[in-house]
Amino acid sequence: MKKTTAALGAAMLAISAQSAFAQNSVTLYGIVDTSVRYLTNANATNDSQVQMGVGPVTGSRWGLKGSEDLGGGLSTVFRLESGFNLWNGQMASQNTLFNRMAYVGLQHNQYGALTFGRQNTPLFDQLGNVYDPLTVGNFDQDGWLPGALGYGLRQNNSVKYDGHFGGLELEGMYSFGGVPGSTGANNMYGFTAAYTYGPASLDVGYQQNSDLHNNKYRVVNVSGVYQIGPVKALAGWLWGQDNTGFVDLYMASANSPAASFAAPVAKTNRIDNGLYAGAVWQITAPLTLTAAYYYDHASNALNADGATLSTGIRYTAVVLAEYALSKRTQIYGTVDYAHGSGAAKADFPGRNNQTGVAAGMRHIF
Repeated sequence: MKKTTAALGAAMLAISAQSAFAQNSVTLYGIVDTSVRYLTNANATNDSQVQMGVGPVTGSRWGLKGSEDLGGGLSTVFRLESGFNLWNGQMASQNTLFNRMAYVGLQHNQYGALTFGRQNTPLFDQLGNVYDPLTVGNFDQDGWLPGALGYGLRQNNSVKYDGHFGGLELEGMYSFGGVPGSTGANNMYGFTAAYTYGPASLDVGYQQNSDLHNNKYRVVNVSGVYQIGPVKALAGWLWGQDNTGFVDLYMASANSPAASFAAPVAKTNRIDNGLYAGAVWQITAPLTLTAAYYYDHASNALNADGATLSTGIRYTAVVLAEYALSKRTQIYGTVDYAHGSGAAKADFPGRNNQTGVAAGMRHIF
């Protein structure tokens, strides 16, 4: 027993000494956020609904991130991040603990980072961090354009590079499909190039996802931001070509006909031309106002019967007000209106429009 205790003590001392020498750092962080939302036309009989759920722009999560200094400007980095539902305590993704991110890699002060695991795609990084007014919204009614056209915003089995060179940021990712006999099936690759000069920033990107049958979904994104005093103006274009059928599903709101399609219908050659624009106004130190507009014109989209193809048009207007009670705690309120015509009617449960009003609270730790 004494030998075991002594050995354990020596091991702990050795680990402590190594940690101090290597300058390790590990950070626990997270967000707790929930809202109460009123939504019109929430089912096939056009009943309204009031429920507690996710916040409009930030989902609740907790995570661990850390690094170890290896010397010469090189560090080991890792991140584990798990989403959860604050209103019922459940994991956001069933049977997946670290559904948001789980990666390890190397980072160099000059040459950038190379990481491996489950990660955000370059498209998601740019839309979520910089160019989408709502940072890829959470409600079906206001997050459908970047969420659906960028489907697969996180990827398993991925290798990712992220490098910063002055005002230029380059990102690239490849995700292994893991399908026997095929290197193309179920894989993904994409890249973005963003450049910031003074108050302006511009991003271009491309992403391709393949399904298990090697059908392709391709998306192109061009976006820009310009800061004018306390106001930040944002605009962008998302173009998609889908032969997997998943975009028709991901465009759907809860309880809609499109959401009930038994399986994606492949090789429809759906084409989407999506536009988004908005502004973020820092009115006072604690008060921020965001306005956003999303528009999409789709051809070869599925109608409510899940088989017939036609054109669909959909748009959403959103206003979000956030008030900071402290550096870590905010309260907010939001109003949004969504409308669809043609094949886009399948994205709505009843009438071809929905209005949502929500209020909530967010704490960052």
